[in-house]
Formats: sequence, C-alpha cells, structure tokens
Amino acid sequence: MRTSASKIRFQKINLIAIVLLFILILAGGIVRSSGSGMGCPDWPKCFGRYVPPVSSSDLPADYKQKYVAGRMKKNERFAKTLDVFGYSDLARRIREDRSILVPEEFNAARTWTEYINRLIGAISGIFLLLTAVFSFSYSGDNKLIPFLSILNVIFVGFQAWLGSIVVSTNLVAWIVTVHMMLALGILALSIATYHLARVFNKHKLDSNPIIHVVTLFALIISILQIVFGTEVREKIDAVASHLQGGYRNDWISSAGDIFFQHRDVAILVLIINVMLYALIRKGFSRHSIHQQLMSFTFLIIMLQIVTGILLSYWSLPPFAQALHIVFASLIFGAQFYLMLNLYTSAQIQGNRR
Repeated sequence: MRTSASKIRFQKINLIAIVLLFILILAGGIVRSSGSGMGCPDWPKCFGRYVPPVSSSDLPADYKQKYVAGRMKKNERFAKTLDVFGYSDLARRIREDRSILVPEEFNAARTWTEYINRLIGAISGIFLLLTAVFSFSYSGDNKLIPFLSILNVIFVGFQAWLGSIVVSTNLVAWIVTVHMMLALGILALSIATYHLARVFNKHKLDSNPIIHVVTLFALIISILQIVFGTEVREKIDAVASHLQGGYRNDWISSAGDIFFQHRDVAILVLIINVMLYALIRKGFSRHSIHQQLMSFTFLIIMLQIVTGILLSYWSLPPFAQALHIVFASLIFGAQFYLMLNLYTSAQIQGNRR
C-alpha cells in the first residue's frame, strides 16, 4: 500500500523532533557541565526579556531582589504542592533552603548558554506539537499514534513547568534527576510513534524470544546507569559547592560509593551488550535494521567508555561531561528502537541467515 503524503510528512516531522531532542539533551549537558543552569534567573523569559542582555548595563538596578522574591514565591507554591502529595520533608527542605536568597551574579556567557538551551527546547516543543497535529493522518488506521503524540505534548508541557522549578529551586538534585528521566520518556514516545508509522501495514516478524529478554534487560540496565550517572553528578555538585569550586582533582574521590556503583554498572552494560550483539549477529543478516542498530550501539558504548575515562582521570572536563550524557541518551534511544523492531520490521526478506 502506498504511503500518503500526509503520513510521509508526519514521519519527517517526527524524525526531526527526535533529532532535536538529542540536540536538546546535548545542550542540557553543556548547561550542566558549564554551571549555566542559573544563567537565567527567571522562566520562561530571561531577565524579563525574550532576548537576554549581553552586559550588566542592560539589567535593571533591582534585578537581584526582584528575582529572589519571585523564586521564593514559586518555591512556596511548589512546597505546598509537595505537602498535598505527602512529600512534607522535601517541602520543608525547600522552604528552609537559604541558598535561594543568594542572587546569581550576571554572567553573559552563562546567560546565553542557558538561553540557547531554552531556545532549542522551544523549537523541539514546536516540532513535537506539529507531530501531534499531523499524527491525525493515522487516526483512521492506528489510533495509538495520535494518542501517544498528544500524550507527548502533555509531557512536554509538564517538562517545561518542571524546568521552571529546576531554576527556582537552585537545581535541587531530586528534581534534576526527574527532569532527565522525563526527557528520556519524551524521547521514547517520539521514537515509538516514528516506529509505529514506519512499520504501518508491514508484516509481523518472529524472532528468538531470548533476544527480546536480553534487549529488555540491556535497556533497563542502561536506564539504571543513567540514574546512577545523575546521582554521581549530584554528589559531585555538592562536593564542588562545599569546596567552592576548588580542588577539582578531589571531586570524584569525594563523591563516595555512588561513583564506584556507576563504574560497576558500566561494566555490566558492556557485558550485556556483547551478549546481545552476538545474538543479533546470529539471528539477523548484517543488512538488517537490527544489526545496524546494534553496531551503532556498540560504537556509542565505546565512545561512552572513552568519555568516562576522561572524566575519571582528567578532573571532569566539561566537554566530556556533555558528551557522556548525550552518548548515554543515544544508547538508550538505539536500544529502545531495537526492542521495537524486534516485534515488527519492514525487512521481511533476508533478515534471518
């Protein structure tokens, strides 16, 4: 059956949205590694402007007091929400956090780094919205595609709100982790809708159930590794703050057991993906999407190991931090897409040896 122009348009927009999400994760990694998260003290504007200032002379005289007061009000509203859902201890800690009373000094480089991150986020949101609009071209054939596309837009709205909380709470560790996990969820939904559209009206492909189990396990381990990675980053941020940015060589050693857990899980990630690669090579031809995805995953894992070594032995260079998180996201995306393709595939001929 010939694919209609509207469906092809949906697939193209969906694919662009996926690419933009990876770019956004990279931008977020740059923001985090450069310490630019508070480059814009307000949200969604930056210093009350749609285009941020380039020098302190462009700032209002009372900007520090204004944004501190605004953050205090937003944090109080967020704390009340946490109280409603039973997180009273976290609400109390947010209310008692005196760090939000310390205004951020203006730094043009950090402000524009955060602003560009937000700009990429806005463009990504627009393409996800367009994906939802054009997903209705499948409404008569597969209602799951428009449902997931609309659900993703809702998640994006929640992610934007959470981003404002991340700013107002001075990057509270727990919220930063949730922010990252939600980003992966949005990415997964986008990949799922793209996959469903691509395999529409294609035949079912049977595969070894063992491969399904190993792929699912590899995906779960990758998610666990990302969670450990965010916790390592949180510990290091706390150490860096305590040491006032000095003694950088001691940051990793002061992070505690979570760093070694992160390293040990990395070894498990490598082992499980070696097993999966062997199974994929045995079960599918080298020209199949499955082998292509597995080869790509293995390449990114090797690059991930290189950036991990750079982080461990070269005192956490910022560029390696940003690459480390985007490589982790690429591994997650490739493994998730592989898992989807194990159930349905456009390649019917020659997939098995």
